[in-house]
Amino acid sequence: MHFDNTWHDELQGFYRPLAPTPLKNARLLYHSAPLAQELQITSLFSAGADAVLSGERLLPGMQPLAQVYSGHQFGVWAGQLGDGRGLLLGEQRLDDGRKFDWHLKGVGLTPYSRMGDGRAVLRSTLREFLASEAMHALGIPTSRALSVVTSDEPVYRETTERGAMLLRVAESHLRFGHFEHFYYLGQQEQVQQLADYAIRHHWPELQQEADKYLLWFTDVVQRTARLIAGWQSVGFAHGVMNTDNMSILGLTLDYGPYGFLDDYQPQFICNHSDHQGRYSFENQPMIGLWNLNRLAHALSGLLSTDQLKQALAHYETTLMQAWGERMRAKLGLFTADKHDNDILTGLLSLMTREGSDYTRTFRLLSDTEAQQSASPLRDEFIDREAFDGWYNVYRQRLLQEEVSDAQRQQAMKQVNPTRILRNYLAQQAIEQAEQDEVGELARLHQALLQPFTDVPEYDDLSRRPPEWGKTLEVSCSS
Repeated sequence: MHFDNTWHDELQGFYRPLAPTPLKNARLLYHSAPLAQELQITSLFSAGADAVLSGERLLPGMQPLAQVYSGHQFGVWAGQLGDGRGLLLGEQRLDDGRKFDWHLKGVGLTPYSRMGDGRAVLRSTLREFLASEAMHALGIPTSRALSVVTSDEPVYRETTERGAMLLRVAESHLRFGHFEHFYYLGQQEQVQQLADYAIRHHWPELQQEADKYLLWFTDVVQRTARLIAGWQSVGFAHGVMNTDNMSILGLTLDYGPYGFLDDYQPQFICNHSDHQGRYSFENQPMIGLWNLNRLAHALSGLLSTDQLKQALAHYETTLMQAWGERMRAKLGLFTADKHDNDILTGLLSLMTREGSDYTRTFRLLSDTEAQQSASPLRDEFIDREAFDGWYNVYRQRLLQEEVSDAQRQQAMKQVNPTRILRNYLAQQAIEQAEQDEVGELARLHQALLQPFTDVPEYDDLSRRPPEWGKTLEVSCSS
């Protein structure tokens, strides 16, 4: 296993070196075997990985450090932030040339912990583990979760909980907030140094281009737009889209008070600390652009105002194109028609009025047969007359395409999941894991790794949530 340390070696002054503070009686609770295989580290687990995954021991080549960054939180400049409970251990280099940060969360106090204790609780650790694995399986760019370590150390939040650590991996943890930090300190050379670092390691094809910064920022804009289009298509709400939680590479980063839609409610707020609804589900596209404007401001020493506007202009077109392609696929449409948006908005309007389950609705729609006048989705609606009116228009649209029902159904079931990570499912797995029982956690994890496949033994995970499951409150402390 080979580790690089490019952040450590090339960005002096952008971090503080620091070793993790181990938890009391830490032990491995669960890990992602598929990710371990992809990272070519299955032997690590067979040899006993607890000490490495709990920060008690470093692998050869690791040089742990806490990154410094700043950011806008809930629309307000928050100043210096940084890795308050996490450390970048090193950057694993695979045989095929790919590089992955190993980032350990819950490591104890760092220079950037502010008023916090630098710890993570088992509840939030398991939520991030499950969400990142679920999003990866859904095809949404994301950081990945390798392992969860539990302990006997108490950590104090709203109540006393068990301390835990999460080892997550990502191509990079470079954030919008890294650039903001040095811009607001008036350190333009460091802003350029960060941009050059990003291009050198993640956009090497741009290094010799005369307008490399424009091309780079344009791609950041487009990656962000495509990411949020992905979120909207699967009904995912991030919950805390601060600029320090936004990835330069367009990855879903920092799972806190997230939530997948149960009932279709565009105004859904998954973070009970978000009293104004700034980060509601329907606001995410707008917030993505707002955050990109903050990044553009931080890059104003590298690009002219016209160049920044030129790059930002790609956001809406890229977002709408990506979202349109995803939603057309969810509707089972293989060609584009000017009336397709009316069909989509008509269905979403019906779903909003009746509080239809977002995931279940599109999965049932995947069984539609254009040659049949009735739809398996009809019984999900109270206002049958309104549904019939919409379905007749939809069915006529399907008949315009020379696609068999079997072909359409197969394609739709590749994009409309049968199961997602609902909050109540995560909560049930967490409650068992807090008693050192991982059976439900393992079962849920395995089910989420195959979200588009009908598996009879997982049918219970595809049902509508119970009423209590729709009212679970999740906050930033999670």
